[in-house]
Amino acid sequence: MKFGFQINLDVKDRPCLVVGGGDEAMEKTNQLLDAGAKVTVISPKLSEELKVLAAAAKVLHRGRRFKASDVDGGILLVINTVRTDEVLSRDLYSLAKQRGFLLCSIDQPEYCTFTMPALVARGPLRIAISTSGVSPALAKRLREDLEPLFDERFEVFLEWLDAYRVHLQATEPHVEKRLQLLKDAVAKVKLHAKIEFPKVEKKEGT
Repeated sequence: MKFGFQINLDVKDRPCLVVGGGDEAMEKTNQLLDAGAKVTVISPKLSEELKVLAAAAKVLHRGRRFKASDVDGGILLVINTVRTDEVLSRDLYSLAKQRGFLLCSIDQPEYCTFTMPALVARGPLRIAISTSGVSPALAKRLREDLEPLFDERFEVFLEWLDAYRVHLQATEPHVEKRLQLLKDAVAKVKLHAKIEFPKVEKKEGT
């Protein structure tokens, strides 16, 4: 089992590919666009939402199957959303090893150089949930339960924190005092949680 090393990757103005044109491709494309990436979508067919993005020139669309030359020109990462073509996934993985780009083949961890966690997003907040490939369905389920906790009021609080931090940087020259004031600002933030799940017996020898 590969646990990986969690990071936030800066993709701003970097070329990235999404292979596939369905709902999964739309979701990943939007995540990349939100992060400032330059996105090319490769698929013979596109969902209606992706067609809108392509028509507005927010993404570049290549209306065909993936080919090796698509990763020429300094591609940073590729997200493969096609689950039903193992030959494609295997070829992409081989290319990733040869060319050094990052690759995520959705629900195919054996053909990935990185995996994408389920993501809770609210304003600048990002909470990543990963089961290291054990159960993507569980990661998604946990995300669905966490999302309602971080509503629009929390986003307003985050905006206030950002403005307060900028204010302190301009007005408080002492680093230690500034850090303490920032800690005080979040001291009353509490997350109360309870989890329920089926009881299972631990196997002998594990």
